[in-house]
Amino acid sequence: MAAEAPMRRILSLAALLVATFTLAGPPDPSTFSIAAADPANGEVGVAVASRFFAVGTVVPHARAGVGAVATQAFCNTTFGPRGLDLLERGVSPTEALDVLVRSDEGRDRRQVGIVGAEGDSVTYTGKGCNAWAGGRRGPGYAIQGNILVGEAVVDAMERAFLDSAGKPLGERLLAALKAGDAAGGDARGRQSAAILVARDKAGYGGFSDRAVDVRVDDHADPFGEIERLLGLAMVNDLWNRGWTAFTEKRFPEALRWQEQCTARAEKVPSMLPEVVYDLAVIRLAAGDREGASAALKRAVELNPKLAAQAKVDDDLKALRPVQD
Repeated sequence: MAAEAPMRRILSLAALLVATFTLAGPPDPSTFSIAAADPANGEVGVAVASRFFAVGTVVPHARAGVGAVATQAFCNTTFGPRGLDLLERGVSPTEALDVLVRSDEGRDRRQVGIVGAEGDSVTYTGKGCNAWAGGRRGPGYAIQGNILVGEAVVDAMERAFLDSAGKPLGERLLAALKAGDAAGGDARGRQSAAILVARDKAGYGGFSDRAVDVRVDDHADPFGEIERLLGLAMVNDLWNRGWTAFTEKRFPEALRWQEQCTARAEKVPSMLPEVVYDLAVIRLAAGDREGASAALKRAVELNPKLAAQAKVDDDLKALRPVQD
């Protein structure tokens, strides 16, 4: 009998552990996010942060000329592509939301924000989402969050987004995200963040609509890291604009974008040499041989390995007698 008591305690503890982990299940992407549109610049996007691994793989969805969707809480990931498909067919964000939640048995635990390319918006929080949960919406934005420290998070995000009007959409999304974090953010803490911005022909060579697509999957300071990555992404976006215009032989436009890109890249040493190298290419194509020569000289000073590339680069052929 004496040996049975410890055994019963061991079995009871094992049963408790099994029950605990069975009830706990996997974490849900509780988070705070903003879906937004800048109709004047043809941009749509989403920013999101959470105490959840790789939240950028789950929540943000955007399509140039169509809109943006943030889907979260006990997330139905089909809301992203299905919502965008509905918007693309001419359905309003409110009508798209109605279609999505009406057909979803888990609607009470979902949260979603939808913004059309022209700025119409809607945000939805199911009555079963964990507190604090709610959102804000207005022309050009839908903000939502759950398991937050309080309503102040979405209020702060709204103010930051509105106060940053006139800046590029990526920077406005970051401002909203940082404001939400400063107001307390996810009640469970920090882990991941993402910013996605779409614009027609924004990707490399104009083959995709990804102007900005940066993610922090797991980091002690996801907000500082996403800000660093966005700085690189904003340079890269201007670079893509310049290079796409160059490949399409729109040389004055290409030069305008590449000069802006170079100015931004002055604060990004890891990208600067190659940015300046392409500035030389585009200046030469635009008829500025002297400026091209100066840019190439600087690029090689910044990264001597570029000298070998310049010697065989047909885009710089007209400079080679000067360089050799």
